[in-house]
Amino acid sequence: MDEKPQRRVAVTHPRTAAARSAAKRGVRRDVNDGTALGVTMIRSLRRAQLRLALIVGSGLLVALGGIPLLFLLDPPLREARVGGLAVGWILLGVVVFPLIWLTAWWYVRAAERNESQFVDLVERS
Repeated sequence: MDEKPQRRVAVTHPRTAAARSAAKRGVRRDVNDGTALGVTMIRSLRRAQLRLALIVGSGLLVALGGIPLLFLLDPPLREARVGGLAVGWILLGVVVFPLIWLTAWWYVRAAERNESQFVDLVERS
C-alpha cells in the first residue's frame, strides 16, 4: 500500500498577528484596487460626507434666510434700534459671523470624525 503523505496545513487563530495583518492587507487592497467592497466603502464615506454637508448647508440657509424673512414679517423690527444701531446691522455684524464660524468649526470636526471612522473601519477589518 502506497499511501501519500498528508499535506500539512498551518492553522492560525484569528487573533494572532499574522491573521490580523493578512485581513488588513485585504481590506486596504480592496479600497485601493477599487473592488466591489472597496467601492462600496468609499461610496458610504462619500454619502456620509454629503449628508453632513447638506445638513450644515441647510441649517445655515435657514438661519441666514430667516433674517430677511424676520424683517419682512415684522416691519417695526426694521426700524428698531439698539444703542443707536439698527437691529438688522447688529444681527448681520454680531450674530451671523460667529454663527458661520462655529458652524464651519463643527462641520470640519464632524467631517474629520467621519474620515477617522472610515480609516478605523478599514484598519480594523
